[in-house]
Amino acid sequence: MACPSNDFTDAFPIQFFGLFNSTNNGSLSNHIFAVELDTIQNTEFGDIDNNHVGIDINSLNSLKSNTAGFYNDKTGTFTNLSLIGDGPIHTWVEYDANTTQINVTLAPLGQEKPVRPLLSLTFNLSAVLTEQAYIGFSSSTGLSTGHHCVLGWSFGMNRPAPIINSTKLPKLPSLGPISPSKLVEIILPTASALLVLVSGAIVVILVRRHFKYKEVREDWEVEYGPHRFSYKDLYNATNGFNSKHLIGVGGFGRVYKGVLPKSKSEVAVKRVSYDSKQGIKQFVAEVVSMGHLQHNNIVKLFGYCRRKGELLLVYDYMVNGSLDKYLYGEEGRTTIDWGQRFKIIRGIALGLLYLHEEWDKIVIHRDVKPNNVLLDKEMNGRLGDFGLARLYDHGTDPQTTHVVGTIGYLAPELVHRGKATTVTDVFAFGVFILEVTCGKKPITEDTQGHQLMLVDWVNQNWHRDSLLDAMDVKLQGNYDIDEACLALKLGLLCSHPFPDARPSMRQVLQYLDGDVPLPELLPEHFSFHMAALMQNEGRLGSSTVSLLYPSPAMMDFGSISISLNGR
Repeated sequence: MACPSNDFTDAFPIQFFGLFNSTNNGSLSNHIFAVELDTIQNTEFGDIDNNHVGIDINSLNSLKSNTAGFYNDKTGTFTNLSLIGDGPIHTWVEYDANTTQINVTLAPLGQEKPVRPLLSLTFNLSAVLTEQAYIGFSSSTGLSTGHHCVLGWSFGMNRPAPIINSTKLPKLPSLGPISPSKLVEIILPTASALLVLVSGAIVVILVRRHFKYKEVREDWEVEYGPHRFSYKDLYNATNGFNSKHLIGVGGFGRVYKGVLPKSKSEVAVKRVSYDSKQGIKQFVAEVVSMGHLQHNNIVKLFGYCRRKGELLLVYDYMVNGSLDKYLYGEEGRTTIDWGQRFKIIRGIALGLLYLHEEWDKIVIHRDVKPNNVLLDKEMNGRLGDFGLARLYDHGTDPQTTHVVGTIGYLAPELVHRGKATTVTDVFAFGVFILEVTCGKKPITEDTQGHQLMLVDWVNQNWHRDSLLDAMDVKLQGNYDIDEACLALKLGLLCSHPFPDARPSMRQVLQYLDGDVPLPELLPEHFSFHMAALMQNEGRLGSSTVSLLYPSPAMMDFGSISISLNGR
């Protein structure tokens, strides 16, 4: 038996087992689960006979019962087992929380557990045992008394209970002749004690299951209620974060596909480790704020969950996965054509414009790249994964932080000063444009092991008057030449090493839509070597680099000498 209280002063004896009384029998407020081994037929409770086993929930009217006995594994025949006088009995009570299946099995002591249980019932015990519960035996007698002995018991959590070695059990005590009238008094308490003992094992399993899903919750998170997911829901949604549901692995965590148990909505759940001592309160506040983002080119961030040094971010699931799997020919995927690529570039530009200028706050994504661009069922590009994003009010200056992001997409000034701004997002977007257009990663190695930067390679093609040679060979020449030249030049302009040379995202949209012509750009306006410049940023104490750069705002060009201070 398992129940929420050890106060049974209102319970009646005899047929009520000391558990209920005539008024509360069957009440949902009892929160009691029990398995009865009954040798008295009480018609008022619907007992089927005077030798039966029943599953009781909040009532002595069993939800399911059967004459005591067991099924032969070979023949399938049923053998009666008397609860009085047939010798020691072995009873198994099992509960599977995943299937909510309750099984009760009987057999003579020493015999192997039958495969087919005596009783099976599907019932969710988490709706009955909702809080801390007491476990134990309960029994009562009528006009006669008896003796009952529990020779041994065992239980297992998340595994079968250990096998009881019947040879090591104590012998039944000799009590002298027992009159037949006292047999009922003996069997009933023993059955009740066994019932509560096994029920207690189930309660322990349920308590352990509670700790399995225990989360980290603090007072300041109360206001984020609608954006806070329970770990249990996310665990069940992903089938225990099963590897079969894994849809992505990155430097900042693993992403799993899941289906929320209540709404049946498909979601993507990203698991990220965090240090609770380093600004988690501010980070969660920003995550919840970004849950209010509403844009067709932004993946919806539904909310979060915290558990044991782990942050789980819940996003809308995009059926076609991430863009990088299409660019680099993952097995089973077709290469997207130029029209789709140009549409995705424009879509991500719209999303960044919304983040930088059109929402209530300024959002800096800090990790714009193809594998953070997800494709919906119409192959529209949506910017996702806001695990590194930061936001601040319009008109304020972003604070310097530690450098985060992905190598190859980091602007030189970000590496140098550690301050992420909207123009560092523009730099990453420029590299993104070149990667989508050229079908090459931002950093590769040549046959001699030297690192080659995509920006430098496109620049070199332009200097050789062969800019279109940089186009992805998988396109096989099937692209709009004007759009291709615009994308390549705009990619170089956005990924220019000098921040003031880069356009804003609003200007980028004007160029892509043809509302404003791209400034007259010439190869000599991009006389820089990005690889050498990045090495200077990360390695030298100070250096002077001469750069020729265009100013898209003023549409004027000039030679500038700037000092770069490394760390």
